[in-house]
Amino acid sequence: MVELEARVLEKNDRLADVNRAWFAGREILALNIVSSPGSGKTTLLERTILDLKSRNDLFVLEGDQATSADGERIRSAGAPCVQINTGTGCHLEADMVARGIEELRPTFGSVVLIENVGNLVCPALFDLGERSKIAILSVTEGEDKPLKYPHMFRAADVVLLNKIDLLPHLEFDLKKAIANLGAVNTRATIICLSARTGEGLDLWYAWLRAQNEAVKRNQEIARAETADSRS
Repeated sequence: MVELEARVLEKNDRLADVNRAWFAGREILALNIVSSPGSGKTTLLERTILDLKSRNDLFVLEGDQATSADGERIRSAGAPCVQINTGTGCHLEADMVARGIEELRPTFGSVVLIENVGNLVCPALFDLGERSKIAILSVTEGEDKPLKYPHMFRAADVVLLNKIDLLPHLEFDLKKAIANLGAVNTRATIICLSARTGEGLDLWYAWLRAQNEAVKRNQEIARAETADSRS
């Protein structure tokens, strides 16, 4: 079983590298958004699309075990979307993303938001070729989620603490949650926000802009280095 799992992950990683090169060559910012079910992933994507679609080309790969409901919500918000249903699978894999991208056809310099299946375990193991993993933790969950699922939160470059508008009605200890995140991941950017009220979204959007610019700079550097090596 261990050997089989290693072969599966090795194959996935090879395909993820192909996806990563494809995104980089087209200056596309690809983000893998992960969380437990009900954390507000789709609501955050809807709000992000509504607020940014006039300034950015946004495309979405929507992962769920079944139904096309979330994909329909994304399209209604104004972004092209391909629904990927995994059936009994609990996560997206690199080959699924490759097939989805072929159908989605994101434009040069765009942002591709990959909403993974709601699960804090399996998606941590599977690289999709994304630039960053974005983990969402809602305040309706426990502060100890980062300690219970350390691999997922350790893999994240950004953690979005969502639904902070509900804090007055809950016994969620925000400081403790942030401390628990720091215990498993010292490098992650933590942003507190509410996808419904808009509080904190300016910080999320600023991070997106910075990453989009970094992707373009990196590709400019790569092109310059290629030109130098040929001269």
